[in-house]
Amino acid sequence: MALRQRLIGLGLGFFGATGAHRLAAPFTRGPGAILMLHRVADVAPALPGYAPNAGLTVAPAFLEAVLTRLRELGFDIVTLDEAAARLAGSRLDQPFVALTFDDGYRDTLQIAAPILRRCAAPYTVYVTPGFADRAARLWWCELEDAIAALDRVDIEIAGERLRLPARDAREKSAAFETVYWRLRARPEPELLDAVAALAQAAGVDPARYPRELCMDWDELATLAADPLCAIGAHTMTHPRLATLSVEAARREMAESADALAGRLGRPVRHFAYPVGDPTSAGEREFALARDIGFATAVTTRPGMLFPDHARRMSALPRVSVSGAWQSIACLDILLSGAPFAIWNRGLRVAA
Repeated sequence: MALRQRLIGLGLGFFGATGAHRLAAPFTRGPGAILMLHRVADVAPALPGYAPNAGLTVAPAFLEAVLTRLRELGFDIVTLDEAAARLAGSRLDQPFVALTFDDGYRDTLQIAAPILRRCAAPYTVYVTPGFADRAARLWWCELEDAIAALDRVDIEIAGERLRLPARDAREKSAAFETVYWRLRARPEPELLDAVAALAQAAGVDPARYPRELCMDWDELATLAADPLCAIGAHTMTHPRLATLSVEAARREMAESADALAGRLGRPVRHFAYPVGDPTSAGEREFALARDIGFATAVTTRPGMLFPDHARRMSALPRVSVSGAWQSIACLDILLSGAPFAIWNRGLRVAA
């Protein structure tokens, strides 16, 4: 993640210094975009200089600034259903964005929803029922806090013993980076077992994260009653679907939609792939989303929306509104589409 962040920072710096994104925008922006957010909260790191998951959280004031800026730039803020209809139809002259929030964090209800209501902005929340049931794990939070609590990280991954210093914020950040990416290359059960062992060694309770951070079913029902809110599915337990058998992947996807529809009494037409990068969701998963009947399914692959995406509704890109880049200048650069044209090597439909 650190290398990726540095590359993104260099790219944003280039566009900010040269203004090249403004020249490119007529060719790279496309008619619309789907914005991706996770948490909305004012959160200070427990250890200054060590916050490996900080990109998942934006400040409430920044969310409000984003909504204001979208309308200043002339974007319609639309539902996912409307975004899909515009892609499938001919109404592409007016730029549009759809807002999405992943996982089902409690601050989506407590902090983000009131801001979105004040701004009359529709939004979709992709919910993992296992978080509401307190049965699934936010392993990336466990990993962050386990490393924060340890002076030395001792973990076995794929038969290799890693012993990494973690005495200060710099060493902890390096240890997290090493362990995170090693685990991301492993099957889901192995990843979860390794993080659980590290959490136990650090005295970290994995059960606290869904309980403290995620909405329960009563809270989800309150959110679902908001006429601006659509509920989407995000699997039962948040696994990287590409690491599962086809039967297990289909079950995770279909059962999450059924559970949400059954408990909340709302149709669930939209889906988000957990993690959502090419190692976590590919053509097999895109086909499953179509077969199950989702109207849209979104990845985390970066990109704007173009007319050709009408034929790829189960593999839609998103624009990350990241806590690492909380500035309107960065938002303007991203919404120009210019960075994604480079990232995707000129392909408008990259997934």
